[in-house]
Amino acid sequence: MPELPEVETVANGVDARVRGQKIVRVWTSGKPQTFKSPETEIVETLTGAKIERVRRVGKSIVMDLGRGKTAVGAQFLVHLGMTGRLLVSQAEVPLPPHTHAVLSLADGREVRFVDPRRFGRLSVVTSEGGYQGPGVEPTTMTAEEFAGLFKGRKLAIKAALLNQSILHGVGNIYADESLFRAGIRPLKQAGKLTRVELLKLHTALQQVLAHAIELGGSSVSDYVDADGVRGFFQLEHKVYSRSGEACLDCGTGLKKIVVGGRTTVYCPVCQR
Repeated sequence: MPELPEVETVANGVDARVRGQKIVRVWTSGKPQTFKSPETEIVETLTGAKIERVRRVGKSIVMDLGRGKTAVGAQFLVHLGMTGRLLVSQAEVPLPPHTHAVLSLADGREVRFVDPRRFGRLSVVTSEGGYQGPGVEPTTMTAEEFAGLFKGRKLAIKAALLNQSILHGVGNIYADESLFRAGIRPLKQAGKLTRVELLKLHTALQQVLAHAIELGGSSVSDYVDADGVRGFFQLEHKVYSRSGEACLDCGTGLKKIVVGGRTTVYCPVCQR
């Protein structure tokens, strides 16, 4: 499933290509699994609206909408799920299989949501304040704010990092990679980490996320950006999906365990 860097990459790519465009027509596929809001509501909200901005909130892509000079206070939310893609294409390019929504723009291009497995979700938000996401944003929080999130928590630190109500946007890839770089074992109890460990983890997490965004995310399955291009951060993975291979830092065989129901890989020497 795309995580924070992948969703950020897609949102930034779509924003750069369609910000300021008017949506003149909306088509939806009628596949009920894809839509959290009624399709009629999505079509009515988007048709005629101007795309003010496209951005990431947690693991969701948020399209802020306006109408003329007056904001309508609405947002179009896209959650990519396991295999979802949000692509900007010329209208003459044939629709890919498993396309579930098409936003036709005034300049003739289209924003297309493609999702073979239909775990992605599309919805609109019209409530005051808009969509805020379930947890705290990891890329902008201070070290003190980060440390405060885990005070007294009995969860394993890997499970705590994955808990979207605590910290939104971090998934399996970037939790494993950050814990390795911070030298912390995934099963350590979050509330018992020392201040030094938490500061190291805060730094590691922010550095990993920033570098992954620079490289366009990790393409380990179906993920591509708004142009259909794969990311490159998978070439920088030190532990994720490398169980049994040698640690790139010390040469020890990497171990695999399950934490919070998720496969977890770590180095028994570098992580203590």
